[in-house]
This record gives sequence, C-alpha cells and structure tokens, in this order.
Amino acid sequence: MKKILFVLLGLLVICGAVTYAVMANSRKEIDMSDKKVLVAYYSYSGNTENVAKKIQNITNGDLFEIVPKKAYSKNYNEVVNIAQEEKQKDIKPELVDNGNVKDYDIIFVGTPVWWYTMAGPVKTFLSKNDFKGKTIVPFCTHGGGGASSTYADIQKLAPDAKVTEGYTSYENSAKDSEITEWINKLKL
Repeated sequence: MKKILFVLLGLLVICGAVTYAVMANSRKEIDMSDKKVLVAYYSYSGNTENVAKKIQNITNGDLFEIVPKKAYSKNYNEVVNIAQEEKQKDIKPELVDNGNVKDYDIIFVGTPVWWYTMAGPVKTFLSKNDFKGKTIVPFCTHGGGGASSTYADIQKLAPDAKVTEGYTSYENSAKDSEITEWINKLKL
C-alpha cells in the first residue's frame, strides 16, 4: 500500500512539474530588446485599441494611433455605409499623421474588420509608408466575420514586407496569454 502511495505521489509531482513548465512557457516574457517595435492601429470602438495596448505592453514597443483627418460618425449604420463605399471605390481617407516606420524593424498593424478587410485609415497608413525589408505583424478585431481577407490585403498593400500570421479577436475578447502565445509562436 505504501509503495502504491509513493508511486502515486511521484506521478503527481511529475505531472505538477510538467504542468508548471507548460504554463511557464506560455507566459514566457518576450524579449525584443534587440529590435525596434512599433504598434500602429486604427480603432473605431476601442476593441482594436485594447489589443494594441496589450501588444505594446507585452513587446514594450512604441504605440501609434492611426487617426483619420475626418472622424467617422458615432452612428454605427452611417459608418457601415461609409466603410462599404470606401471599399467599393478604394478610398483611402486622409490621416492626421501618416506615421513613420523607417526606424522600426517590426510593425504590428491593427485594424477592425470592415466589409471583410481592413478599415480605410489602415489602408492609407500602409499606402503612405515604405515597408521594404520590414516585418508586419497584423492583428484585427471583428464582430463575427473573422479576419476575412484582411491579412492578404495587408500583404498586397505592403508587397516588400514580410507579413506574418495575424492575431484575430472577436470584439473585445483578446487575452494577454493568447497574445503572448501568438507572438512567441512567430519567433520574431
């Protein structure tokens, strides 16, 4: 009986150690001190901004909010119609500041998904900057349609950049642990 108890206790200790190692690895600190990181995002409702701030906190990168010169309406239905028109006519709204990516190695680019792709201000940001030799790490938030063509469309607007696998979050459901795991998986 004592032998069985010791064997069970030993197995419990081993399982605990393995579980601890797995959990510690998923929460592993991300060290990007050898790279210059920018987290650029556009957010309409705050969901994408929430993810951007989590990424900035995890990577210790610089934060840049993409802001259109003409603010979108607070009326959701009006924004839906404007976003549809921007997509159909390939309108890239003017920004308050186009940003500057030249001093960065890795640029996280965040957007809400509008009409199955990125929001217009993000299209402008990508079009107005030179991403040659840069790594773009895309992320998006959506209300139910997933990332759709967002990441492929980002690659089209920044053909000289390496675009990694993206992180997709439903509305405001992003978790620090998921974001950390995603970034670790990318091996940046």
